[in-house]
Amino acid sequence: MEIPPQFHIAQTPGWLVNHRINSALPGYLMVSSRNFTNDLSDLSPEALAELGPLLAKAQKVLGGRLGAKRVYIGRYGHTPGLPVHFHIIPVYDWVEALFWRDERYRLLQTFAEGPGETPTDGAELTFFIWREFCERADPPAIEGPPVAQTIELLREAMRN
Repeated sequence: MEIPPQFHIAQTPGWLVNHRINSALPGYLMVSSRNFTNDLSDLSPEALAELGPLLAKAQKVLGGRLGAKRVYIGRYGHTPGLPVHFHIIPVYDWVEALFWRDERYRLLQTFAEGPGETPTDGAELTFFIWREFCERADPPAIEGPPVAQTIELLREAMRN
């Protein structure tokens, strides 16, 4: 799958960082191998050495420049024909507030350890973000810069 250039943020010899094409959530990134394999063990030592610092930099930028409260990083799926890739998902305060207002997730609040605590379940929150910001034709309103402006901010930040 060819990623349109307007979504490109950064690249190294082994990896491409892009904004997720179908995400309305500003800062939802994908880090994809430039080597066409779906197995990390097939990658060169150089590509593997680039991966950790690249993921760390993306996390730092999403937290520091965009104010993400948390950053989830994961490898999901095994779709034939796609290179190995990682999802980097920013979790902003306003996204978490939307999550807790959604009646489908209110039951999770009953598992809080103490009064007033609202433990965030990472798997449920990831599913919420996918459903609300990637799959819905009419995603929720965002707070902060829109995706196109966020891409420009991230390009600049990832260069430094």
